[in-house]
Amino acid sequence: MRIAVFSATFAVLALAGAGALGAQPSSKRSGGLPDPPKKDVPYLIHAASLLETETNNAKEESRKDDQLFAIPGAASPVKTPLAGPEFLFRSEAIAPEKLQLFKLESREGRREVVISHKKKQVAAPIRMSVVPVHNNVFRIRVDAELEAGEYALSPQDSNTVFCFAVQ
Repeated sequence: MRIAVFSATFAVLALAGAGALGAQPSSKRSGGLPDPPKKDVPYLIHAASLLETETNNAKEESRKDDQLFAIPGAASPVKTPLAGPEFLFRSEAIAPEKLQLFKLESREGRREVVISHKKKQVAAPIRMSVVPVHNNVFRIRVDAELEAGEYALSPQDSNTVFCFAVQ
């Protein structure tokens, strides 16, 4: 009889312990991915891990008839082999819908994008979709296949850029 009571008590404790463990918040919520460690920084999704994009500031310049933004360095150290990259983004001050994606050209040891030529808009943002995951975490998908090269995500009306390269 004691063995039966002990076994029943042990089974109840084991189930209670399993329930308590299951109730703990998981750091992996989006398809087995961890939440982005930093707020307002896009992370490239690589299999079951996240790769932080390069954060930088673009400098606005005028050259002849061109209005452009330049970023130091010929290439981003953050690289992906994926032509259709996806990002995980934890929003605080930057709304994910305000992020725009631009292709950059490497020129003279830096990356740049020409926004306008003779006061006509030249660069158009590449289309992306924003899907809520939970709380303030969003999945951002590029709606087109990207060719190999340098790219930057940037919030509208900001010189902050999050750079990466497609190999």
